[in-house]
Amino acid sequence: MSIDKLHELRELKTKIRQGGDPKALEKMRQQGKLNARERIDRFFDPGTFVELGLFVKHRITQFGMDKRDIPAEGVVTGYGKVEGRTVFAFSQDFSAFGGTFGEMHGFKICELMDRAVDVGAPVVGLSHSGGARLTEVLLSQDAFGYMFYRNSIYSGVIPQISAIMGSVGGGQSYSPGLTDFIVMTRDSSMYIAGPAFVETNIGEKATEEELGGASMHSRVSGVCHVVAENDEDCLLKIRELLSYLPSSNREKPPYVDSGDPPDRKDEKLNDIFPPRINQPYDVRDILTRIIDNGRLFEIHAGWAPNMVVGFARVGGYAVGIIANQPKVFAGAIDVWAAEKASRFVRFCDAFNIPVIYFQDTPGYLIGTQQERQGMIFRGATLLYATSEATVPKITVVLRKANAGAFISMGSKMLGTDQVFAWPTAQISGGSAETFGSIIFRKETEEKREELVREFRDRYYNPYRSAEIYHVDDVIEPWETRPRLVSALEMLKDKKRKLPWKKHSNNPY
Repeated sequence: MSIDKLHELRELKTKIRQGGDPKALEKMRQQGKLNARERIDRFFDPGTFVELGLFVKHRITQFGMDKRDIPAEGVVTGYGKVEGRTVFAFSQDFSAFGGTFGEMHGFKICELMDRAVDVGAPVVGLSHSGGARLTEVLLSQDAFGYMFYRNSIYSGVIPQISAIMGSVGGGQSYSPGLTDFIVMTRDSSMYIAGPAFVETNIGEKATEEELGGASMHSRVSGVCHVVAENDEDCLLKIRELLSYLPSSNREKPPYVDSGDPPDRKDEKLNDIFPPRINQPYDVRDILTRIIDNGRLFEIHAGWAPNMVVGFARVGGYAVGIIANQPKVFAGAIDVWAAEKASRFVRFCDAFNIPVIYFQDTPGYLIGTQQERQGMIFRGATLLYATSEATVPKITVVLRKANAGAFISMGSKMLGTDQVFAWPTAQISGGSAETFGSIIFRKETEEKREELVREFRDRYYNPYRSAEIYHVDDVIEPWETRPRLVSALEMLKDKKRKLPWKKHSNNPY
């Protein structure tokens, strides 16, 4: 081969890899952002990234597009290693025509997703895009549709993770909404229509932050699962998230020896509760004493805070944690907490990740607001998800566990494999006072108080539930960790099949 041909190839690759508009690249640098290729380099293990579709170009000639050069069609695609495991990723180049989504831009992403499914590997999208490329009219819309189709049919097949690392608008925002997790940098934003479009069409004035900033999406809409400080932090968080996940639904999550002894016993758990039964506390103080090295990768930390969900390891096994948070609404489950927990359970079940529930809840939140928000079907999502999950399910009842909330948070009635209760557990259908006001309503006030006390002493402890086998064992708090490890080891080869169906019709 002639030296001229090699020189031409090298020059062409170098030019494409330089990215788009130098002014746009410089502006990103001044804002503290990485460019598309820097994000790829930081994300993958050094020297492992293999690019695909470097030379792809758009085919559009109208609106002067025949004279416009868009390096790599505005998106870097390829695969590499993350902690030694294969991962596919795309990184939209905001410096190249605003990272806008056109026909061939979309084709590159779709091709990447197809290859990832073929080999059974996660897809990570690093998004920074102005949305649809308007100069391509319907062709960009077609490409969106093909991508949404893949997001949908590959859901539950391979993990799909989205990073929002700048402005992401229009149709481009729907694809992250179809993926499993969305990580947003603190200064990023995502919306189906930007401020100018909103003002023109409906007359409403709003900033990017108000429409779709990370703070809003992580606290109000629940669209954002994890907030990162900056680009570097975002990429590190995604790498950590991947460490808990299998590469596909055909595998189990990776076992990692964390160095934390499986038989470690923390006697401080015996005295961790505040003195009064209704006194709030932070359930994370309990979780971090039980899980490996106290490390909880929390999901949706700012949204529906009366429920804590996230990934952790227990004895090296990756698990999904679902816990009521007594410091918010006393741990009561509202419509959003139910939705938060149910979606998390379904993800864990899709990817063979055992689920551990920690219960301390007075029940589902009641009242007109909850009913108008659809508590009957939104609250039922957690009942449905827990019932449908066939992965190992383990429950620890810490304190209060009432009525439907007790059932939905990993009860044996819904197929949970092991249920442990602390001696402080109070498992019932509601408060003794509420029950007493109905059962003993014909008694005098003095007699009613006496009967309520007797009722509470008889039923408001874990032993009655153990008698009827709703609880496998009542354990001392300090032995929770070794009992969980033992249960996970026993259940690691669990197999359970549900009745055949085309698909479920879950209530949301």
